[in-house]
Amino acid sequence: MTGTETGPAESFEPRRYETLSAIVPVYNERATVAEVIRRMRAVEIPVVLQIIAVDDGSSDGSDKVLGAIEDSTVRVLRHEGNQGKGAAIRTGLKEARGDLVLIQDADLEYDPRDWSRLLEPILSGKARVVYGSRFTGERKNMLPLHWVGNRLLSLVTNVLYSSTLSDMETCYKLFDAQVLEGITIVSDRFDFEPEITAKVLRRGHRIYEVPISYAGREPDEGKKITWRDGIGALWALVRFRFSREY
Repeated sequence: MTGTETGPAESFEPRRYETLSAIVPVYNERATVAEVIRRMRAVEIPVVLQIIAVDDGSSDGSDKVLGAIEDSTVRVLRHEGNQGKGAAIRTGLKEARGDLVLIQDADLEYDPRDWSRLLEPILSGKARVVYGSRFTGERKNMLPLHWVGNRLLSLVTNVLYSSTLSDMETCYKLFDAQVLEGITIVSDRFDFEPEITAKVLRRGHRIYEVPISYAGREPDEGKKITWRDGIGALWALVRFRFSREY
């Protein structure tokens, strides 16, 4: 296991964690969401798992797939219309009861078998926030434009927030729930990623990175993020750096 810390120094007492709330924003992922949740259920972790799937106004039948697998371990929440990834996560956070919170995309780009890598630094008392980096682990099929955009946004994050992140835009973000207390998410779309990163860093928390695997998709396979979202993320980094919230 390798990992790096980024951000200003902090100190905290190791905690005992009992429940992991995994929030799954879903928008038109009928072909993959059932398999993702199957893999989530199959992962062996030393905490109780709460799965919160938020159907963000899907029009492809994802809502029916989720309805068929909803049970005592999978809570399904629904938006009447599409609001965006950030809005779906915000809805999921309201229902999260775990003392750990993880974001899991509904496609198959990220593998829940990497959860143990994410959990280790928190469970061992090394960190309270852990990101999974796609640039230090196995990966395939990241389009050149996305590679450049991700690296640029991480560089801007590091310059603005005095951090050393390699992958700010990663989906895999794991938090001690106490870190999120008092943080209000206002971003509705993919700018959730820079917003939560900015607010965590401005609160003085280190972000610990671990390598994860990554299997990227092409646009014709359902990839939704575009260059416009990159511009939105760049603006969010600047906006939240100089906001008066903290």
